[in-house]
Amino acid sequence: MMTNSLAITLENFQQVIIEESKNQLVLVDFWAQQIPESVELRDKLTAALANHGDTILFATVDCETQGQIAQQFGIQGLPTAVLVKDGQPLDGLTGPQTDESINEFLAKYLPKQQDLLLVQAKDLLAEGNVAEAFPIISQAYQLDNERADIKLVLANVYIQTGKITEAESLLKSIKMIDQDSDYQSLMAKLELAMQAADSPEIQALEQQLLNEPDNVELQQKLAAQYSQVNRNEDALTILFRLVQKNGADIASKDLLLDVLKSLPDGDALASKYRRKLYTLMY
Repeated sequence: MMTNSLAITLENFQQVIIEESKNQLVLVDFWAQQIPESVELRDKLTAALANHGDTILFATVDCETQGQIAQQFGIQGLPTAVLVKDGQPLDGLTGPQTDESINEFLAKYLPKQQDLLLVQAKDLLAEGNVAEAFPIISQAYQLDNERADIKLVLANVYIQTGKITEAESLLKSIKMIDQDSDYQSLMAKLELAMQAADSPEIQALEQQLLNEPDNVELQQKLAAQYSQVNRNEDALTILFRLVQKNGADIASKDLLLDVLKSLPDGDALASKYRRKLYTLMY
């Protein structure tokens, strides 16, 4: 049960308590074999911190063999755990604890789920994996829809997946105090995406279609253009109508499937059109 923890002795006291606590929080748990409650707290903390070694370093002091260290901390009784930052006690637990009280204590110092998701989404975006970043940053936004840093990353993903309207309303909701350089660069990106979404080529095809509304080839060309500028809903509307009208129109069906494949996992638009296509086929 003592994995993921570091036993403190006089030899490593300076290194862990003074030096290491400058880089990260150190939770020092004091225990003794003859006090079962202290062994229980030690084991509960070991389990609770098993996946958080990069945020909180868990250290233990066996009071039977390291009484001097317990004295230096001024420990009055067991079980006791002390959270140390920069060599100084920051917070602590005393007396027997439930799983709930331990989680409540640690929650103040451990990163929140949305923080972890935000980091993950940023890493994926940096690697160009927009489709994979989409469901992750959406989840972070569901957990906290007030934070500007989460909104900015989601707006970026929206722009890159053609959800221009969503990106625009999200950026509008960002308060002036949070309108930093990232915000300014996304506004410029949004402007470019809006221009691309209504390019002269698209306008020309739309005009031609007004004159020849039943021209299948023109409709396919326009759908392909829409798809290129991420106007996926417009593309899918056209292509689905074509497939609905003529079940033997393989070219339109292939185009439709290509557009669906290009959408990120968890995209509501993809689910909607997959359902419609399934209903049509069966």
